[in-house]
Amino acid sequence: MEDFYLNMEKIDFNSKKHIHFIGIGGISMSGLAELLLKNGFTVSGSDRDESDLTKKLAEMGAVINTPQKAENITDDIDLVVYTAAIHPDNPEFMAVEQKGLPKVTRAEFLGSVMQNYRIPIAISGTHGKTTTTSMISEIMLISGSDPTISVGGILPSINGNFRTGGRDIFITEACEYTNSFLSLNPKIGIILNIEADHLDFFKDLDDIRHSFREFARLLPDDGVLIINGEVENISYITDGLKCKVITYGLNKSFDVYADNISYGENGCAEFDLNGIGDSPLRISLMVPGEHNIGNSLAAAAAAHFSEAPEKDIIAGLSSFTGTKRRFEVLGPMAANENVTVIDDYAHHPTEIKATLTAASKRTHNSIWAVFQPHTYTRTKALLDDFVDAFTLTDHLVMADIYAARETDTLGVSSELLAEKAKDKGIDAYYFPSFEEIENFLKKNCVNGDLLITIGAGDVDKIGHALVKK
Repeated sequence: MEDFYLNMEKIDFNSKKHIHFIGIGGISMSGLAELLLKNGFTVSGSDRDESDLTKKLAEMGAVINTPQKAENITDDIDLVVYTAAIHPDNPEFMAVEQKGLPKVTRAEFLGSVMQNYRIPIAISGTHGKTTTTSMISEIMLISGSDPTISVGGILPSINGNFRTGGRDIFITEACEYTNSFLSLNPKIGIILNIEADHLDFFKDLDDIRHSFREFARLLPDDGVLIINGEVENISYITDGLKCKVITYGLNKSFDVYADNISYGENGCAEFDLNGIGDSPLRISLMVPGEHNIGNSLAAAAAAHFSEAPEKDIIAGLSSFTGTKRRFEVLGPMAANENVTVIDDYAHHPTEIKATLTAASKRTHNSIWAVFQPHTYTRTKALLDDFVDAFTLTDHLVMADIYAARETDTLGVSSELLAEKAKDKGIDAYYFPSFEEIENFLKKNCVNGDLLITIGAGDVDKIGHALVKK
């Protein structure tokens, strides 16, 4: 048992062991736990609090404990899976160490699970992973290939973040934070973009680029790397690879590209997709923005190399309406039904620019952006870039920084960001509470305005409160 688990070459679905998850309520961990339950494993786990995800797992047969404590680690556990958020002083982690039980990170476990599938697909990039993963999933679901799916958001067509399918296709996001994506085992890999982010872990952009280079080198000789042709110094990533390399983008020099692009009133694009099949495929997207053209090109290429028919690629992309918190239209504002409220998970300047550019293509009067920065580290490192991104909105309202895993403020604040925005000529405001923000917006948003809550924290609560009847 010890050699099998510590080597982690492949989790054997025919070997029904007892797996314990520390942090089982996480969106990825809960999905992996569900996969094991459906394959006959004994599953237990713990988290700080009960949630809808932990309740669902309990209903499926998992033993769930809240809160986390040492006695949850029983002697019959064969393997422990833990997340990067678990610290060495966690009582369960300490008990695992004392008992000498085999343990692996979530990413290592995911990488092992992937090897049970004929075509494992991993989608990486600083931005767009959830949307592109969802687009591929929609195509493969329509094609009838019965994919197993792990996505970092709620995908309406599977009513959740995880789908247990057959043993043919496995589709998952590949996050670069803490280099977790280097534990994966893809046959098809996607690199959507490479930009400065997670600078609480990476030293600089060169360090990030090196990690993406190593990700590309995970692909086997008979694998495929699908990479945005606009990635700077792309040869650094691709030189020396033995796998097939496919570039994509809006430039006709790329292997897969879009042209004849037009936009409708809702900001969604229609275009010819070239490079797949003998003739262009006409695609009509139901998600807005130029960035989603790029995401759809990557998704189409991945689906093509996963043997999806062209008609299903067209149908999948044309029917995809988005995931929760990705330019999600929440509805009209209760105080003024002629104001449309949208929510978006964007938390990096490039993502914010893409979101606001997409919004600008919709019919509107003024755009109100409500931004909640995510982590002090990111806010400090990219402060000026955030200010530049918000030059694309008409009005900016700042909420306090969502600290997430951090405690040191590093001398930055949302109030400071608002002041810098004002210096740039942006109509910017700061309020210390969500209630103050909501009251301000009710008074100031007028007919025809678009209101977008932006951020990876809990800023979406503002949008939901404003549309509540």
